[in-house]
Amino acid sequence: MSVSHNSSHPLDHPIWTALTTTQQALAEGGARARRYPTEVTPFADMPDLSAENFAALAALMSSADIAVLFTPQAVKAPAEFKVVLADTGEQMIGTPIETPANGVEIVTLGVDDVPDMIELTALTRPGPFTARTHELGTFLGIRIDGQLVAMAGERMKPARYTEMTAVCVHPSHRGRGYGQMLLGAVSRQIVARGEIPFLHVFTSNHSAIALYRRQGMEIRRRLHVTVLKKEN
Repeated sequence: MSVSHNSSHPLDHPIWTALTTTQQALAEGGARARRYPTEVTPFADMPDLSAENFAALAALMSSADIAVLFTPQAVKAPAEFKVVLADTGEQMIGTPIETPANGVEIVTLGVDDVPDMIELTALTRPGPFTARTHELGTFLGIRIDGQLVAMAGERMKPARYTEMTAVCVHPSHRGRGYGQMLLGAVSRQIVARGEIPFLHVFTSNHSAIALYRRQGMEIRRRLHVTVLKKEN
């Protein structure tokens, strides 16, 4: 029996909610499966895990594509898919406390900064980040002697919630509070729009979860993170 999303909280199915509300203009697909453009982010979702919806998702994908799903329940994919990753993540919600910038300038990042953003995320691996990910929302960064050493920004926007993402600091610049500064700055702009900040972190990333807790965020629920690829 398939369970629809209709009666659930918007954040129980954040990808589907975002692609059917605030970010529906970006959505590829239709009633059975939707995804973001692959050059923006590989996130996709379906109203439920029925065979018909999986077939619709497969029709959206090329053999080179992956689909990243965030779901309340574990995903049992049909034979036409290969499960590349099956893990769990904590969905955390709340407004991080403001951290003084201590003389460091926080700048808004744009298209000219994309090569540096991709280089930093490739080094620190905060999650999928590609050439157009920055189009999902405002990204802020800190440059030291011209080098981008820290960044954070906005990604999914399900209904009145906005996800904070790509919180990363260059290994040689850690321990200076840059991540906390940026998290606080991103969350302030979200709250200023009347929205509620949230984020996702892998369950195994205990140090990040502890940091976000100290910042005043709390775990709302656990989600299953599944990465699918079409079998050739």
